[in-house]
Formats: sequence, structure tokens, C-alpha cells
Amino acid sequence: MKILIIKLSSIGDVAHTLPCLSALRSAYPHAKIDWLVEEGPSEILNNHPLLNEAHVIKKRGWFNDFKGSWSIAKKIKSIGYDIVIDFQGLFKSGIWVFLSRGKRRVGYDKSREFSYLFLNERLPQYNPDRHAVDRYLDVVKYLGLKCDIVEFPIYISEHEKKRVGALLKSNDMGDRTPFLVVNPVARWKTKLWGARKFVDLCNKLTDKLSCKIVIIGASSEGEIDKIMRSANNNVVNFAGRLNLKELAYIMSLSSMVITVDSGPMHIAAAMSVPVIAIFGPTAPWRTGPYGKGHTVIRKELSCSPCFSRSCNNNMACMEDIEVGDVVKAVENKFHVLREKVGGLHFTT
Repeated sequence: MKILIIKLSSIGDVAHTLPCLSALRSAYPHAKIDWLVEEGPSEILNNHPLLNEAHVIKKRGWFNDFKGSWSIAKKIKSIGYDIVIDFQGLFKSGIWVFLSRGKRRVGYDKSREFSYLFLNERLPQYNPDRHAVDRYLDVVKYLGLKCDIVEFPIYISEHEKKRVGALLKSNDMGDRTPFLVVNPVARWKTKLWGARKFVDLCNKLTDKLSCKIVIIGASSEGEIDKIMRSANNNVVNFAGRLNLKELAYIMSLSSMVITVDSGPMHIAAAMSVPVIAIFGPTAPWRTGPYGKGHTVIRKELSCSPCFSRSCNNNMACMEDIEVGDVVKAVENKFHVLREKVGGLHFTT
């Protein structure tokens, strides 16, 4: 049996598809299971023990790296996959489905950008208000597989663990130093909560909890640079210093993660870390932190969710969320999770 998973991007989407990989490997322990993915989120899949191979392409590969994309296209065609699953449901993934020449080409009917035209087995059109993880698992169930336990297998090497340990130690954070992780950045401007509010939040939480806060992000520029200029000495900046699996590991060591709607939010949930997620233009019932024990903060406005990258309403859905709302959510989480956050005390 040869199976190809097609989920090209983004970080959160790839994380959402991991339970399907787990279910496929459980059902077919000796199968060749490969994944076609773009460079950015491919870090999660590097040397993954449940995968035989990750075919990594550049973002917009046909424009940015035609030669490399064509080489991979020829390779996946030559492998002769028995099952090709399009979890992306876009024209770009549909093209790869077509080029694979897989025997069974499976995905959702009426998916976006006419990608369903490249399938020869189509599930009924999905309900967009179901969580993405559940929608993807329905495809696996269609293939006759059981998904009683939803697992997000992210495998972290000893090298990555040691590197994170050394980074913590270099910032005076030993093995037992309690800390929170804060992710203030997202790709959409409308998902941002604002540097000023994050500075206020971090300073209040470090005072109330007598703990460290680790700031994460792809780069130290922009919002994070603004935060670090005004944050106190208990806020440390790891932005741009971690690959995705190191990010997953450092979040697994933290007491909780506070984040806007972003890829790191989904990685934190996958690592079973309590998440406090700040939502505005998007719908948490579709793409919020998956699983139990998480808290979503959002305002019930008539314009939200709008799913828009621009706003004509002064980003009210994010602006109306106060620092006190998040501090209260953190306090409530600590009362519920006393064992998880042992060593930290919330000072009122």
C-alpha cells in the first residue's frame, strides 16, 4: 500500500492533519506513507517516524522553483500511489493530485477553486462550521479507518531538546523555572491585539505570578520589537530563535500559552498545553485550539467573524478585548490547573 497525503500549508493546517497521519499509520503499519508539503510547515514533518518521506516544495513552487517542482511531480507519479488524499482542497493541491496519477484520489466535493475536479472519489460537501480537525478525520473515516483517539504526533529529537534546554539556561531559566509562553503575532493584521496591550499583559502577569514569560514569533521585528522595548526584565525574547519542533518542545515545558489565532496556537494545542486564545475576525469553532482545557476570548460583535484581512470597523473585535479579560482568564485557568502549574502562585 502506498499513500500520499497532500497538505501543503499552513503551519496550523499541517498540525490539524497530524491525527489523520496517526490513524493511517495505525491502520497500515507497513504501508509507504508520504506527505507533500511546502517548506515552511515542513519542519514539523522532518524525520517523522510515522512518515516514509516528505516531499518538500517551495511556496508557489511552480513560479519560484519550476525545475524542483517538476522533479517532485515526476517522482510522485513514478511511485504509483494507491491512495492520494487532498486535505488542502485548493487548485494548487488539485494540480498535484492530478500529477500524482494516484489510483484513488480522495477529497471533498465542491471544495474551493474547483479542486474537486481532480478527484475520482468525493465526499459530500463539508460543513464549514465544523472544526478543521474533525473535517479531515472524516476523510480518513471514509476510507474505513477508526479514529477513536485523536493524536497529534509531533516528534522532537534529543538534539532539539538539548538546544532548547541550553537556550533556557542561557536566560537564567533552569529546569524548574516556571514560565508562560506568549505569541503576539499572526500573518493577518486583523488578528493582532497590539503591542501596547501585550506589554501591559506581560508586565502584570510577571508581577502577579512571579514567573518568566517567553515571547515567541518568527522574527524579533515589528510587534515583538515594540513589546521588548517596554517589557520588564522577566520577559525574554525567543522570537526567530526556534524551529517549529523546538517551539513545540518549549511550549510543552510551559505552564500555558497565551496567543492570538496563529500556527503556534495549534502547535500548543497539539502538545496538550493549556491555551488562552485571543480571537477576533475568525471563528474558533472552525479553527480554534482543538481539544479540552483551552480558553477562547472573543467579543460577540455583529461583524465577527468576518474572515477578513482588512477592517473598516477599527478592528473592534480585537480592540474591545481588554488586558483585564486576559488576566482574568489566566487566573481562572490557574485555579483549574493547580497541578499543571505547580510552583506558581497567583497574587490578587
